[in-house]
Amino acid sequence: MLYTIGDLHLSLGCDKPMGIFSGWTNYLERLRNNWNIKITDEDTVILLGDHSWALKLEDSQKDLEFIDRELNGKKILVKGNHDLWWSTTKKITDFVSGNGFSTISFLFNNAYLVEGISICGTRGWIRENGEPADQKVLNREAGRLEMSLQAGTKLGGELAAFIHYPPIYGTEENAPIIELLHKYGVKRCYYAHLHGSSIKGALNGERNGIYYKLVSADGVGFDPVKIN
Repeated sequence: MLYTIGDLHLSLGCDKPMGIFSGWTNYLERLRNNWNIKITDEDTVILLGDHSWALKLEDSQKDLEFIDRELNGKKILVKGNHDLWWSTTKKITDFVSGNGFSTISFLFNNAYLVEGISICGTRGWIRENGEPADQKVLNREAGRLEMSLQAGTKLGGELAAFIHYPPIYGTEENAPIIELLHKYGVKRCYYAHLHGSSIKGALNGERNGIYYKLVSADGVGFDPVKIN
């Protein structure tokens, strides 16, 4: 089976408690219980960014260890805006391998074929709080998504997009990202990033032939969402 969830915001290696936020009380236990009740080691979970509050790669060790060893299944990680520990693909892959974390892979300019689904994605970007769009960032993220979609096309299967930032939120749209989703015939797009009161404005449903679904941890009750 294939599942997804985002924004675990782990802080096992630093002092950044999430329990101070509304709805996050005892969230690690809730997440672990919900996860391991239904997910087996034969399943795969795509994690949509903001995995760890660590600022440096070495400081993410305890958080990645929790993901690898306390949560069932194989995990594919997408970069989030708070993943400042995320380095080059080689460095993070070597770090995971060197620590014996055997269930973690990274989605970054590539794709994976699982259960007939070509898993494609990137961090994404969208304007927030009226801030002007950073065109360089938008173009870079669109380029990364296209590389991933091209890789997914070669793998075959249904192309599905997994993006940390919401491609659509309120009146804001990330046009370069959305154009690529249509160009490659993507019918399902899962995203995260939104928390608290912002969850109310999330798009959960079809828009112009694409189904969008918010899967941030507090948005789905710390319970991974089944895809296939």
